[in-house]
Amino acid sequence: MVRSPHPPRRHRPGRPARLRTLSRGSYPEYRRIAGILRKETVGGGLLLVATAVALAWANSPWQSAYFALRDLHVGFAPWRLELSLGEWAADGLLAIFFFVAGLELKREFVAGDLRRPASAIVPVVAACGGVALPAALFTLINLPSGGGSLRGWAVPTATDIAFALAVLAVISTHLPAALRTFLLTLAVVDDLLAIGIIALFYTDEINLAALGLALLPLAAFTWLVQRRVRAWYVLMPLALATWALVHASGIHATVAGVLLAFAVPVHRSEQAGGPGAGPGLAEHFEHRLRPISAGVAVPLFAFFSAGVALGGLRGIAAALADPVAIGVVVGLVVGKSLGVFGATWLATKSRHAELAPGLAWIDVFGLSVLAGVGFTVALLVGELGFGPGSAHDEHAKVAILTGSLAAAVLAAVVLRVRNRHYRRVASDGRLGGLGDRLETLDGE
Repeated sequence: MVRSPHPPRRHRPGRPARLRTLSRGSYPEYRRIAGILRKETVGGGLLLVATAVALAWANSPWQSAYFALRDLHVGFAPWRLELSLGEWAADGLLAIFFFVAGLELKREFVAGDLRRPASAIVPVVAACGGVALPAALFTLINLPSGGGSLRGWAVPTATDIAFALAVLAVISTHLPAALRTFLLTLAVVDDLLAIGIIALFYTDEINLAALGLALLPLAAFTWLVQRRVRAWYVLMPLALATWALVHASGIHATVAGVLLAFAVPVHRSEQAGGPGAGPGLAEHFEHRLRPISAGVAVPLFAFFSAGVALGGLRGIAAALADPVAIGVVVGLVVGKSLGVFGATWLATKSRHAELAPGLAWIDVFGLSVLAGVGFTVALLVGELGFGPGSAHDEHAKVAILTGSLAAAVLAAVVLRVRNRHYRRVASDGRLGGLGDRLETLDGE
């Protein structure tokens, strides 16, 4: 029998056992999250391809065709639904993304490990730190400029889980499963904060009549899913009506996706054996829609949003000289890493807790740097704050790409070193000492 290199600590009589941060959690929850990670990793690869194609086309001799396609208007004007293809991608396709994010968020807090306050507090606090510090740094850098530049304060606050997991899949094979789970949980809470920011700070005018009417199809949708109706031809018209009316109200239409997701039950009905009897419609919808979100909706949004004419090295240098771009890069690379790491450290120490056996704070720092890979929501917030095609929006896009690339490279340096460490541990046959079993996605 192999002995653990990290024997469990003995506690003195009368002293409570110390809490553990970044423990793996329940095995069923780990299996569920591992499946999500696989889909998001594949989606991250498609996202990279879509971004590369958009950038190549936008900087090619045929760039006019790209921008003409992006700005092509289709739809029905009387219903305020005559939008460009780029706007359809941002308002329509991303609603699918936020619907899936809303389902995952509700599952985490109702049936996942985050239903326990002791497990939820660290990733929630870490996500808040990862939002607050980038926003503060961006504001400090752009405060002298004032004016419209400050509307981009939320651009560097969001983590793109698909991109981050794609990077993680490339650079690591032996990192503990708890680290991947922490990154996913962090991104889920991050999405919730982003949804709140979009709804509260990027809504200029609200049409109360349209918003009130949106409650009718939303209520009908809620009534049906609570009764376990899953027929798409019944639910989809109600979901589309809710989306269209929320869009007409002036609130960003992606919020409709979250509202619809929160209406979907997580557990089976009591007739099926009680709330704990098994998964409900949330898992069914997530299983059906996550491949569409990760494989179609988000890559298409990236294709229409990431295309920016860089103008060569001079153009990139000019864009990055804009205080908006500087604030985005600093927020993603410095603000995210220090915000997530610092908040995690403070939350752990304030609870008199310790990291799970076998983990080190350098692992948390590597993940914190990786959280600076922002893309999907960052591009969306940039367009909402500055307006599609504006100078600040174009500069923000260049900064998002630059900051995300820098964060990915820096995280790769740290995590590759840690990956070699865990590979040596595995080869030495000392897995039992990690407590958190070093399962990898490849081994599932």
